Amino acid sequence: MSPNSMEGSERREIYRLSNGSRIRDFDLIASERSLKISIIDHNETTHNLGITMRTIGNDRELVTGFLYGEGIIHELSDIEDIDVGEQEVLVNLSHTATFDPSIHVRTSTVTSACGICGRMTTEGFMEMKYPEVSEELKIPVDIINNCINTMEDYQGLFSKTGGSHACASFDINGILMHIFEDIGRHNAMDKLVGSHIFQGNMPFAHGFVIVSGRASYELVQKSIRAGFSAIIAIGAPSTLAVDLAKEYGLTLACFAKIDSLNIYSGARRIEL
Repeated sequence: MSPNSMEGSERREIYRLSNGSRIRDFDLIASERSLKISIIDHNETTHNLGITMRTIGNDRELVTGFLYGEGIIHELSDIEDIDVGEQEVLVNLSHTATFDPSIHVRTSTVTSACGICGRMTTEGFMEMKYPEVSEELKIPVDIINNCINTMEDYQGLFSKTGGSHACASFDINGILMHIFEDIGRHNAMDKLVGSHIFQGNMPFAHGFVIVSGRASYELVQKSIRAGFSAIIAIGAPSTLAVDLAKEYGLTLACFAKIDSLNIYSGARRIEL
């Protein structure tokens, strides 16, 4: 690692303007680098799934979670091998994987702001098999409060740069399972899901996820696919996110802060 960088961030020269003066200084900035994702199918044909812009680190989890969210893999055994390079990840799929080039191949770069961009169609998202959302999970507001504080404590990259999103999973008792940060909210979610897959803990029905930003359609879709019973967002939801959560019975709560949140779907799981 360069002496001018820290994990997930890089140092850049800046000028600070304050009180009529200009001062030469340095600032830590969240890193954003391209990653090409390619797969080899069971016919030994190589396909380029596109390029995603991400914060460097945990690329193995990122790509595994991405493939799971796309419905290409359903468990870790659907992957025979993963070769992780600095700018490309090559995944060798087993014959049990579900891959359709007409659906899964991207035609443009997946930016840090949009994970679904580049797809020719959303076909396949709602046709894939989703785990049943658990009706047993009940989350007291006190636990949500503690989890929000815990997630903030573990957002090291954000505290240094102010430029990253976080996704954190918690069990039914509010114990932190995993947390990942990335310049792209969908990347942070993919890294989180990938880590659960590698630990054999997917679907994660008896737990929930907190995201540091807004709740978009793709984050709700990835949450349903991962088996989370609830997604709690610090920011606002989108209309498609609310509609999708209601359709699949996922609890969606947004504008979350201590002792306050708006529940858009599945209010039965949140207890006072």
